[in-house]
Amino acid sequence: MKSTVLDKYRDSLAHALGSIPLETVESIVDLLENARDHSKRVFIIGNGGSAATASHMVCDLSKSTLRPGKPRLRVVPFTDNVPLITAWANDTGYENIFTEQLESLAQPGDVLIALSGSGNSENIIRAVRRAKEMPLKTVGLTGFQGGALKDAVELCIVVNSTNYGQIEDVHHSIGHMMAEALAER
Repeated sequence: MKSTVLDKYRDSLAHALGSIPLETVESIVDLLENARDHSKRVFIIGNGGSAATASHMVCDLSKSTLRPGKPRLRVVPFTDNVPLITAWANDTGYENIFTEQLESLAQPGDVLIALSGSGNSENIIRAVRRAKEMPLKTVGLTGFQGGALKDAVELCIVVNSTNYGQIEDVHHSIGHMMAEALAER
C-alpha cells in the first residue's frame, strides 16, 4: 500500500496525541476543579480555528462536567460575541479584544485558558500578561515550539506538531480529556 497524505496525517496525528504530557493535563484539571469548587470563572480565548476550539471547549466543560451534588463550572468564551469583539477591535485594536473582556469580567483566582497554534498571537499574549497581573491562573495550549505563550503561562502544553490542523485536533482532544477527568472528580 502506498503512503498517502491521509496516511501521513493520521500517523502524525497519532504521534502528536501520544506525546500529550498527561501530568500537565492532570494539573490543568486540578485548576479547573479548584475553580469549580470555589465559584471561580474560567475564560477561554483563541483566534480562527482556535476560537472554534475555545467555543467547543466551553460547551464541553460547561455541560459535560455536570454531576449531582457538585457545583457547576463557570466557563466563559471570549470568542463568541462577534459584536463585542469587533467593537473592541475597532475602538482599541484587535490586539486588545481579549484583554478588554478580562478587564470587564475577571477577578483574582479566575482561570484563563489561551489557545494559539503558533503561540505568538499578540492578542493572546497581551491577555495572558494582563491576566497574570490581575492575578488569574494561566494555561496555554499551543504547537510548533510554543512561541511566546509557552513562557507566558503557568501551565502549558505544546503539541508536538507544526501542522495547524493536527495542533487543533490535539487541542480538541485535550479539551475532551479535561472535561471527562473533571466529570469523574
